[in-house]
Amino acid sequence: MSPLTFIDTNELPRSSEPGKGAFADFVNESLCGAKNAAGTLRWLNQGDKIEACCDTNTHQLIYVRQGEAVVTLNSQQYPIGKGAGVYLGPSEAATIKHAGSAPLQLFHLVVRKLK
Repeated sequence: MSPLTFIDTNELPRSSEPGKGAFADFVNESLCGAKNAAGTLRWLNQGDKIEACCDTNTHQLIYVRQGEAVVTLNSQQYPIGKGAGVYLGPSEAATIKHAGSAPLQLFHLVVRKLK
């Protein structure tokens, strides 16, 4: 049995990009040995958005932990809030934009097919 890897997401260093909010990786190969998965926490404020795109070997799950957003899928906009999830299969894409007055916190998981 492998040893337990505990990752305190409150202690992870955050990075940021203008217009895309702040983010902290908590699952990847260097943090815990995950070879085909990447997990990121994202914090978006007024005016911030992320664009999630999958190639033919990738699946993504974006889960709203806090706040409100508008997700655009296939040119259609949908309001979403805490507890909502967006699944993207291979070759699908979505844009998630902050909406509402409180900060938006997202859990973003990307899983790639092992080669």
